[in-house]
Amino acid sequence: MPSIPLKIIVVADMRIRRVNAAWKEFDEFLKAQPQLTIVAVDSGQELDFSSLAADLVVVLGGDGAILRACRQMGARQMPILGVNLGRLGFLADLSPQEFRENFEKVIDRRYHVVEHLMFECAVTAGGGGRQTFLGLNDVVVSSGAALRMIDVKLAIDDEPVATYSGDGLIVSTPVGSTAHSLSAGGPILRQDLQAFVITPICPHTLTNRPLVDSADCVYTLTAPEAPEGTMLVIDGQIKLPLAPGDRIDIRRAPVTFQMAKVPDSSYYTTLHRKLSWGGQPNYSA
Repeated sequence: MPSIPLKIIVVADMRIRRVNAAWKEFDEFLKAQPQLTIVAVDSGQELDFSSLAADLVVVLGGDGAILRACRQMGARQMPILGVNLGRLGFLADLSPQEFRENFEKVIDRRYHVVEHLMFECAVTAGGGGRQTFLGLNDVVVSSGAALRMIDVKLAIDDEPVATYSGDGLIVSTPVGSTAHSLSAGGPILRQDLQAFVITPICPHTLTNRPLVDSADCVYTLTAPEAPEGTMLVIDGQIKLPLAPGDRIDIRRAPVTFQMAKVPDSSYYTTLHRKLSWGGQPNYSA
């Protein structure tokens, strides 16, 4: 009895040159697979996922493409398999060649899905109004164009914790711990931990160190004296100016990021390969 075809949605932003260059070969490979049904192709971040159903969402690009796809799916999160055309690629950890080599396993559904923490970031303006954003990596309050030290106040479950003076503050998920937080001196967290890490950026006080706490808490950030040019950045892609009266609340999202992993693919193997522990980062891996 023939197996049920695997249903996939393909996300490939053709506005990105390296994605556009790789698309023809990738598309031909997919169309040549008899046990595959392509439900939809999103070539420009315009696809409405709310009424679609698929076994996998295959994202062609880098980690940034996966971050955008997660937000685009919103409440309709589906397992994502990333094909890396970017640089380090902690989330999009399969090269195009590895994708083809493992495709039989994917068709046979010999992959597992790991769920990861996502967050909701609610921004309440001092003058009224509220916006809520879904994210996967991190929330950053940055001095940005202000070119001045800023004071960022942190409260956890409404309990004042600390005031961080420096270039800014990062609140990151475990998935985001290998992004901006890592470059600012934060720890690497195992991706399936249920926690947030708070990492100061160039703190003026050297005793202000990274802090790891439960994902069940609500993290509130304010910058009462934020100079003009202070920015709120979500997943490195959403950028909003931050005013002195604004309040930022970060909490666990009601949905999770679902990462599809093929056999023999492990988090620590990815770290070892991408960061070249003991050597220099391998940007072409």
